[in-house]
Amino acid sequence: MTDDLTTGGTVLPIIRWGTPVMHEKTRAIDTFDDDLRGLVRDMFATMRAAHGVGLAATQVGLDISVFVYECPDADDEIHRGVVCNPVVTVPDARDRNLDAAEEGCLSYPGGYQVLARPDTAVCTGQDADGNPVRIEGTGLLARCLQHETDHLGGTVFGDRLSTRARRLLSRQHKELAHLYPDDWPVSPRRTSADES
Repeated sequence: MTDDLTTGGTVLPIIRWGTPVMHEKTRAIDTFDDDLRGLVRDMFATMRAAHGVGLAATQVGLDISVFVYECPDADDEIHRGVVCNPVVTVPDARDRNLDAAEEGCLSYPGGYQVLARPDTAVCTGQDADGNPVRIEGTGLLARCLQHETDHLGGTVFGDRLSTRARRLLSRQHKELAHLYPDDWPVSPRRTSADES
């Protein structure tokens, strides 16, 4: 991916869980054009404004199969890029190490719960020009690749939680939802001081 796709975009509102596009399978991308590259720039701008490490097209209201990421791996090396039509593979059960760590979602701001996911993952797909890409993820990057690919299949991480953990996540989100304007991160997150 060319570096210029990571800059120059416009911040878009992030869609919340419950919006239909967040819970449906996306359409494959078969046209790699300037519109797609413009969207990628906007998604990078939006992800950064929200202080995220990944963002899927569904989170900006589009039912197409693409996500961007800017995320550290297990060695704290930052990886950034775009994946269209991603497929994630994780080790077989006998070779799999699960990492139980807090996970959150920009489309459900304020809520975090522990979710066990494989600590390594490989994501294949295409870049914004249609060229093949392959990312080997460890640590947080492995979690990010799984989380964003889930989004494009209509799965939010709360779907993977127990009923009890999902209730706790919902409670956390509701307690902090008032800090996030409807068009966040176009409008910044409010602080407690804003309310006094």
